[in-house]
Amino acid sequence: MDKDVRQELQSLPRTLAEDVARNLVMVARLIDEDPEQAYGYSRVALRLASRVAAVREAAGFAAYATQRYQEALAEFRAARRMTGGVELWPVMADCERGMGRPERALAMAGEAEVQKLDKAGQVEMRLVAAGARRDMEQLEAAIVTLQSPELASNAVQPWTARLRYAYADALLAAERESEAREWFAKAVEADKDGSTDASDRLAELDGVEFVDALVDDTDTDTDTDVEADTEADVDTDVEAGGARADGGAEDAGGSGVRPPADDVSEAAPDSSPGDDQIGGGNA
Repeated sequence: MDKDVRQELQSLPRTLAEDVARNLVMVARLIDEDPEQAYGYSRVALRLASRVAAVREAAGFAAYATQRYQEALAEFRAARRMTGGVELWPVMADCERGMGRPERALAMAGEAEVQKLDKAGQVEMRLVAAGARRDMEQLEAAIVTLQSPELASNAVQPWTARLRYAYADALLAAERESEAREWFAKAVEADKDGSTDASDRLAELDGVEFVDALVDDTDTDTDTDVEADTEADVDTDVEAGGARADGGAEDAGGSGVRPPADDVSEAAPDSSPGDDQIGGGNA
């Protein structure tokens, strides 16, 4: 867990702090693979410690991940009031987009808070503003919004792949296909961890079609198995004078071994998230 979060939790009684910490860990662990479950854990943490800024922030991101934008915005605003920071400004603006208010997101992009953001935050704000322009069907304005020193730089930063991808996607939407292909290729170069589907988009533009070889192999194997079973049945019938034994071939759909699921019972609180959720956490 982040050191700053641990420090915030020290203001709580020890047992309560441990319970809240377990829920926050589960939120962080599940938010990408199972956002709804992460949201449930965030509601438990919020019920236990709604006066802790880290809890409000985690609840905001869990709500955001499940597209509960109004609720997310309320939590982010509460966290910002508690800390006085501006780090959440871009995601707050994106919540406005999610609620169908792109003009408010654009207004936030012009506020003084943007100048207080670090470089990563400013790039994120640029992405949100470009998205708002696209929401308003202002494609050329979206393209211009994304043009920046960060986009032109050859250095690869954590935001580079997403910025190049957004630019390529905007170009493609504006029917500037050759330029879009160039920037999807640049996004692929920067996307070392596969955070975007730039490689698929590039292949699509190049006319590459993917074939699911696994399905074809499975079908072939199934056909082979059927033929083998048929030959075995014929041999058995011949040897037994045409009468098959009751115990025939083993069921092809027999019980396979399932891989063990991640055991999260140690980290999970006694009270699992669910029906006892509180309201939207509006400040």
